[in-house]
Amino acid sequence: MTLQSGKSASIEFGRFTVFPLSRKLLSDGAEVDLGSRAFDLLIALIEARGSILSKEELISRAWPGRVVEDNNLQVQIAALRRVFGEEQGLIHTVVGRGYQFTGEIRESPANASRPLSVVTNLPGSVTELIGRDAELQEILLLLADHRIVTLVGAGGIGKTRLGLEAARQRLPHIADGIWLAALGPLTDAELVAATVAGALGLELATGEPFPERIATALGAKQVLLVLDNCEHVIEAAAHMVEILLRSTPSACVLATSLEPLRVPGEYVYRVPALEIPAEELQDREDLLKTGSVKLFMARARDAEPRFSPDKRVAAIAAICRQLDGIPLAIELAAARTSAFGVEGLAARLDDRFKILTDGRRTALPRHQTLRATLDWSYELLPATERVALRRLAVFAGSFTLEAASAVAAGGGIAESDVFDYVANLVAKSLVIADAGHAVMHYRLLETTRAYAVEKLNENSESEEFTRRHAQFYRDLFGRAQALRET
Repeated sequence: MTLQSGKSASIEFGRFTVFPLSRKLLSDGAEVDLGSRAFDLLIALIEARGSILSKEELISRAWPGRVVEDNNLQVQIAALRRVFGEEQGLIHTVVGRGYQFTGEIRESPANASRPLSVVTNLPGSVTELIGRDAELQEILLLLADHRIVTLVGAGGIGKTRLGLEAARQRLPHIADGIWLAALGPLTDAELVAATVAGALGLELATGEPFPERIATALGAKQVLLVLDNCEHVIEAAAHMVEILLRSTPSACVLATSLEPLRVPGEYVYRVPALEIPAEELQDREDLLKTGSVKLFMARARDAEPRFSPDKRVAAIAAICRQLDGIPLAIELAAARTSAFGVEGLAARLDDRFKILTDGRRTALPRHQTLRATLDWSYELLPATERVALRRLAVFAGSFTLEAASAVAAGGGIAESDVFDYVANLVAKSLVIADAGHAVMHYRLLETTRAYAVEKLNENSESEEFTRRHAQFYRDLFGRAQALRET
């Protein structure tokens, strides 16, 4: 049972041989003890093939996402030169510009056409990642420090896009490759292990590829496994990850899901919406700098290259606010400007589920329309949590657990149960928890609320629970007034 990644390419210069995939440096055939940072710098310099690399470029390769002093770089360069001994001139300092590798490189013929970076099945990036610089740097730092990082967030928030970009940037630091297992298309949780085995390129004996057998096949390989869209096969995915991390000390996992996997050692990163402009922000240039507006502009120009905001930047900002900064919703909206114009689009957003359609043909069906994205999240909920979610739609703003339990209970749902349902909906990214109050408050994103209102009406519950909402606040205000008068 082996990884189908081929033999490690070897690069020779002088008496030295480098194996990038297994991260080894040999001197006259003997392995040299070299730290990971110094090795990353060596690979970067070799890949430059004689070009000068600046200090900034080298630091970004060896310390991705970190801010470090120049002396850290100098220490690692000095370590490389000590290894090279009399041939320390292989790394030449170009004063004021950076460093240059001067050795004559000889690659092994079998791998001469292969790039020196590690192997992977990650898809190439087709579009620029917009408005996510801070989030990307945070995730890169987490991946450097944790073996399992799960990106969690609402449907359409951009978990996959962000996760794939972070994985691409980790490529130079993972010796035996980064492998994507796309779980989104699966309809059977029993296929998770087989999908992972296929993504890793493992040749297993006939029979079911149990997680334990995958872990055994990996052995001591240093890999990063990207598990995308875990939510509908969450139990199987969690089992796979726990076995893999427990049995393979050099393996790491980056997962995306609507909810955490809840496995030992998991670091949960909640992917936020794109930055939306504050309502009081009026300056045109400041509006154009916000992440959500930048994304809208880019996708509008993809649909219509001559698109120009002119004096409509404020209207675009309002659209982004209405769509909660959700990247998928913004992209779908921007694509419709060629048909409706900015003002026409803004006027029709109350009917957003009919307007925001026509996503990429190659995307999963649930990412082709805004309604399909919400349908996917809603259908994954247990029946009781669906009931709770649609009843919570009567809250136009934030609410407390006390208010939620008083309003959403009834019809087989006890007030005490509502506490658990709200907590579960928070975990599944359908309710937002806001800790910025003395008492915890909760709210639904406007898009989620619009969807839940539709479900409330479909189940003929709108009148009853709107009335219960009004009665709760009437009684609350009545008690407050009585206290003021005492």
